[in-house]
Amino acid sequence: MFRGCFVASVTPFQGGAIDMRAFGDHLEWLIDSGVHGLVPCGTTGEAATMSVEEHIDCIKAAVRIVKGRVPVIAGAGANGTVEAVALVQAAKQVGADAALVVTPYYVKPSQQGLYEHFAAVAEQADLPMVLYNVPSRTGVNLLPQTVERLAALPQIVAVKEAGGTIHQTIEIRARAPRLAVLSGDDNLYLPHLAVGAQGIISVLANVAPAPWSQLYEHFAAGRFSEAQRIFLRLFPACKAMFIESNPMPVKAAMVMLGRCGPELRLPLTQISPENHAQLQGVLRECGILDA
Repeated sequence: MFRGCFVASVTPFQGGAIDMRAFGDHLEWLIDSGVHGLVPCGTTGEAATMSVEEHIDCIKAAVRIVKGRVPVIAGAGANGTVEAVALVQAAKQVGADAALVVTPYYVKPSQQGLYEHFAAVAEQADLPMVLYNVPSRTGVNLLPQTVERLAALPQIVAVKEAGGTIHQTIEIRARAPRLAVLSGDDNLYLPHLAVGAQGIISVLANVAPAPWSQLYEHFAAGRFSEAQRIFLRLFPACKAMFIESNPMPVKAAMVMLGRCGPELRLPLTQISPENHAQLQGVLRECGILDA
């Protein structure tokens, strides 16, 4: 289940509410483009700005739209363990295949606190779990030693590693070979595959789903030069997706492609005119946007 190009899908909004029609159209386009899985309600999906009811409705809608064609890994983390358990339980009830559970943010727990948090969610929620490490957003790093301890829990099946370096991924692969590793950094997608990762949960795949999925398929089939060619061509777009805070640039790119409206929820805002022009230029140079 946890192999290939998974998309950390954006959430279209209109008039302050989730635009379910645009959301459905986007997920259908991603599936038609060959992606291997979908991850609604993560960072890219603006889950932090959703109410609990919206969050669950969005996951439920994704499951209904997908109809089992690809796995749905529901974003279901929280900075409190009780809330995280409730979100993962809700994701299970609406039919998600697994849950992506981020390290608690703001509270900055110890490694023991992280272990106990994930262990409690795994035990009480009883849904396959993907650990999510993104210290640049949460202020805490889930160390490989802690991942190794968590790998003994059968409900924990994978880790999304977005620490920004290759070294931690290498150590996780060595310490916890049972777990699938999914890259959380588009600009390290191919290097992560090269050291044993099984795929990616991608921001860029919202706007380049076909080539990003083909990259994985080329790599898995041993066609390394083809995978490298795609990676190098799209590498400038990987960086451009983070020209400002995610998901502001990818939402702007989606608007350029006519795939959703521009609405974001505060405190997220539109990217600056200068960065908009730069992003547009990069997308054209990479062949994502028509010249």
